[in-house]
Amino acid sequence: MRISVLGAGLIGRVIARELASEEGSTVSVFDADPDALERVGRETRASIHQADLSRPDVVSSAVEDADAVVGALPGALGFAMLRSVIEAGKPIADISFSAEDPLQLEALARERGTTAVVDCGVSPGLSNFFIGRAARDFNEVDDVRIYVGGLPFARHWPFEYGAVFSVADVVEEYTRPARVLEDGQLVTRRALSEVERLEVPGIGTLEAFLTDGLRTLLRTVPARSMKEKTLRYPGHAEKMEVLREAGFFDDAPIELRSGTSVVPREMTGELLSRAWRLADDAEEFTYLKVAVTGRKFGKILRTSFELLDKTHRATGTTSMARTTAFPCAVIARMLARGEYRDPGVRPLEMLAANRDAAARFELGLTARGIRWTKETHEIEAPS
Repeated sequence: MRISVLGAGLIGRVIARELASEEGSTVSVFDADPDALERVGRETRASIHQADLSRPDVVSSAVEDADAVVGALPGALGFAMLRSVIEAGKPIADISFSAEDPLQLEALARERGTTAVVDCGVSPGLSNFFIGRAARDFNEVDDVRIYVGGLPFARHWPFEYGAVFSVADVVEEYTRPARVLEDGQLVTRRALSEVERLEVPGIGTLEAFLTDGLRTLLRTVPARSMKEKTLRYPGHAEKMEVLREAGFFDDAPIELRSGTSVVPREMTGELLSRAWRLADDAEEFTYLKVAVTGRKFGKILRTSFELLDKTHRATGTTSMARTTAFPCAVIARMLARGEYRDPGVRPLEMLAANRDAAARFELGLTARGIRWTKETHEIEAPS
């Protein structure tokens, strides 16, 4: 297998390490950051290449000889990269969380005859797969709820949070309006709103708030209601809302009295990167809960999936890296081997409808220690 990995950041390097561990595979990693590449070079036997992946011609060159491609770039670069890979006719497993709708590229992918599996991390990603698994067994889907978050076990004031992926993408979650379904209608709500408490076994009390993570699900799953909520320790949403409303996440430059111009979001991102940096020996966890309520043969059923993953002590790999990187790596291998071919843009809820592909995907995850529970029970209809 020849696989090109575009991006050598926190998640990209774990994907590269996982893919390069297989005998007979050739993995090439591309990134603009020489320090990130140097670390990949130390940790894996992948070849490393410094490249400006904001340029479509560079992306096309990077994937020219690949059997499959992994997209692991920051969201700001993700959509353009995805387009370039599809235009090159290469299958891709992508975790780049771009603001744009990847389904816009459906016609192009069909035209090029290539499969683009998008949003294949933890959420969006595993959450979509679980929803697709449940939906294929229902006649109708009434309600979908997603709760997801990654947090350090040790809680340190003031934020009680540690970033395990791009800080810029975290800030984007706190600013972009959240799209949800209510009574079959698409509506938007403010990110960080509708705060509720959730008890997580073995963890304790967390708070959940709206974020814009439904993405392709809004078009692929005909549910009556659907929401995604991000999990943090209690009080986090209020702190982030204060920063947002005070202008710390604004994109427009402001002039300081010294005459210097500064972009508030860039400055805040730099400060939060320092405040949210996880210590090398810090342990953290990722928790995902998906609940799908639907109807089958006149019965109302609720299928729930729960996943709790923790830092892998032997390797030091964070749970967020594991639960994001491993789904993407499994899909990349399937694409490179020709085990999943369905020309078009295929988020994981669509892959779940293919029983053979879904079974291969689940087997690949469990072999890498990613496990979850699934329960289905009947609920009473409202009187």
